[in-house]
Amino acid sequence: MTRSKRFKEGLSKIDVTKEYSFEEALDVLLSFPKAKFDETVEMNFNLGIDTKKSDQAVRGTLTLPHGTGKKIRVLVIAQGDDAKAAEQAGADYVGYQELLKKISEGWLDFDVMVATPDSMKDLGKLGRVLGPRGLMPSPKTGTVTKDVAAAIKDLKAGKIEFKADKGANIQVPIGKISFAKDKLRENGMTVMTTVTKSRPSAAKGAYIKSITLSSTMGPGLRISSREAAVTA
Repeated sequence: MTRSKRFKEGLSKIDVTKEYSFEEALDVLLSFPKAKFDETVEMNFNLGIDTKKSDQAVRGTLTLPHGTGKKIRVLVIAQGDDAKAAEQAGADYVGYQELLKKISEGWLDFDVMVATPDSMKDLGKLGRVLGPRGLMPSPKTGTVTKDVAAAIKDLKAGKIEFKADKGANIQVPIGKISFAKDKLRENGMTVMTTVTKSRPSAAKGAYIKSITLSSTMGPGLRISSREAAVTA
């Protein structure tokens, strides 16, 4: 794979044999040459869990103190007073049958869906469309709720969902490269604390095997897993 000059310059600043503290990793990351757009900063966790066992699933939500830096487009499936509450709370799209039809035809121009409990009987028919894209609402993440206004407020404020994939990896955005260092630090520490405390009781051995910090177009920096233990 051909690497850009900017990527190679960033890579030259990294000691690939070293596991950085989170503070050190942020300093190095912020010293990389910048792309022409506001890159997303992400943390990737590789976990010591068996993803084939349901009692070792890792999934949850968290609210970043300083948000993600991304405008979250929230779609709400609701009717009547719930729909009015969603509109007043700032939802980007609100509706019922017309939106269900539009989605069934392939329209997915939104980031998160919130739904009222009574709508799930109809929404379930779109599981094959929404499920693989991680867009199906769930009570576990607070996106199936009667209080749609509160859900919208939380999502707009920086509430995000995380879930371990089949490879036992969790990838979570912690902000934009334009964020001040202290904001990225606080967001990152919140993520580490939450992921650490989400350890399943059935998991054996080392839970967090590795942590990597990276930007959209830059190389990754390995962070010592001991950092996560300190935040717990």
